[in-house]
Amino acid sequence: MKLPLVPAAYFGIVLGLAGLGNAWRLAHQVWQLPAAIGEAIVMLAIVVWLLVVVLYALKWLLARQEALKEVAHPVQCCFIGLVGVATMLIAGGLLPYSSIAAELLFAIGAACTLLFAVWRTGGLWQGDRQDAMTTPVLYLPTVAGSFVTAALASALGHQDWGQLFFGAGLFAWLATDSVLLHRMFTITLPPPMRPTLGIQLAPPTVGALAYLSVTQGAPDILAHMLIGYGILQALILLRLLPWIMKEPFSPAYWTFTFGATALAAAPLRLIDRGDTGPIATLAPILFIAANLVVGAVAVGTIWLLASGRMPIVWANLSPQATETAKQP
Repeated sequence: MKLPLVPAAYFGIVLGLAGLGNAWRLAHQVWQLPAAIGEAIVMLAIVVWLLVVVLYALKWLLARQEALKEVAHPVQCCFIGLVGVATMLIAGGLLPYSSIAAELLFAIGAACTLLFAVWRTGGLWQGDRQDAMTTPVLYLPTVAGSFVTAALASALGHQDWGQLFFGAGLFAWLATDSVLLHRMFTITLPPPMRPTLGIQLAPPTVGALAYLSVTQGAPDILAHMLIGYGILQALILLRLLPWIMKEPFSPAYWTFTFGATALAAAPLRLIDRGDTGPIATLAPILFIAANLVVGAVAVGTIWLLASGRMPIVWANLSPQATETAKQP
C-alpha cells in the first residue's frame, strides 16, 4: 500500500479557493455577477478540503514518524496552523446551506487554531531559534488564525467574540512583522523559502476583512489604511516576483492566493457599505488580479499533477511497516 504524505502546507490550496469563492459571492452581491461561479468555487474548496483532511489524517495514523518530523521542523510546522484556518473557511462556505454544519466546523477549527497558536508561540518564546528560520510562515498560527476566527465568529453572530480575536491578530501581526522585516533586511532568503513571501500579503488584507466583520456602519479610515498597506505589499511582491520565481513553480506558490483574494474581497465589503471613493475604482482591478493569481497557480498545480511532477512523497506501507508506524 502506498500513501501520499501530504504536508500541512497543502491546506493553503483550500485557503486560496475558499477566499476566491468568498470574493465571488461578494461580487454577486455588489455587482450582480453570476452567483453560480462563486458557489462552484466554494464547492471545489470543500472537495479539496475533504481530500486533504483525509490524507493528512492518514499520515498521522499510518506514518506518524513523518508527521512528527513536520511538527519538529522550524518552518514547516507553522503550516499546521492552516488545518484549523481552512476548516473555519469551509464553515463559512457552508453557512448559506447549513448553519448547524457551519457552527460545528467553526467550533472545531477555532479550537484547533487557538490551541496550536498557543502551543507554537509558547515554543517560540523559549528562544534557541536560528534567525535564518524566521520566515512569513510565523504569521500563520496567531495572525491568520486570529483574523479568520474573528471574521467567521462575526459571520455566525458572535461579533463580540470576533472583536477579541481581531485584537489578538492585530497585535500579534505588529509584533511579528518587525521581527520578519529585520530578518529580511539582514539575511537573504534562499530560493526554496522565497515563495513564503506570498504570506506577507495576507495580514493587512485578511485583517481588513476581519475588521469589517467585527464593525458596522460607514467605511472608516482604519479599513482604508489596512487595504492601502495591503496594496503596498502587493506591489512590493510584484517587484520581487522575478527574484522569488528563481524557485521553480510548486504548490508553495498557493501562499500568494489567500492574501490576493482577501485584497479583492475587502473593497467589495466597503462598496457594500456605501464606499464610492478610490476603493470603488480599485475594486474591479483587484478582483481581476485575484482571479488571475488563483487561476495561474491552479493551472500550474494541475500541470504538475498531469506531468507527474507534483512534489508528493509516497510512503510504502506494507502491513509490517504500518504496524511500526503506529508505534508512539
